[in-house]
Amino acid sequence: MKSIAEKKKGQNIAEYIIYMYQMEDLIRAYDFNMLDIRQYVIAHYPISDSEKEDTALWFGSICEQMISEKITASGHLSEIQAIVDDLAKIHWSLLKSDKEYFGIYNTAKPFVVEMIMEAGDKPVGHEIQICINAIYGLLLAKLKGREIPKGYTEAIDAFGSVLSYLSFVYAEKK
Repeated sequence: MKSIAEKKKGQNIAEYIIYMYQMEDLIRAYDFNMLDIRQYVIAHYPISDSEKEDTALWFGSICEQMISEKITASGHLSEIQAIVDDLAKIHWSLLKSDKEYFGIYNTAKPFVVEMIMEAGDKPVGHEIQICINAIYGLLLAKLKGREIPKGYTEAIDAFGSVLSYLSFVYAEKK
């Protein structure tokens, strides 16, 4: 799991963010109990014993960070959110300088606006946070076997295009 995170971080930063959101929720689902995480998650993962120990240390570190940052019930690690904010800065820069990206974002923009409207008084963050949250929400819905609303797939495709482009530019800058 740690190796998957590292691989995603190097190859596609948006996938990394979503993966880390999953890990945070997994830790919450096990109520930060490392014994249960070891027994029910890590033990069943097809990696060597030394990799399992390394993975347990990684999970333990994430648990400690989440507790320290007071995000045990909800929220995301500050280091992950900093990456989301970096993507937003790239987004705002590209809107002014990259016609191809401008077109890609304009396809997604009506869906972003729709999600803002649906949220009502709930804070939704910036456009990139909305794209990430929508894709993560779809993933969770699929995992729980929920039906996906008809128009949602088109929105997710548009958000995915935005995040793919940003991930590519992010990797180029790093």
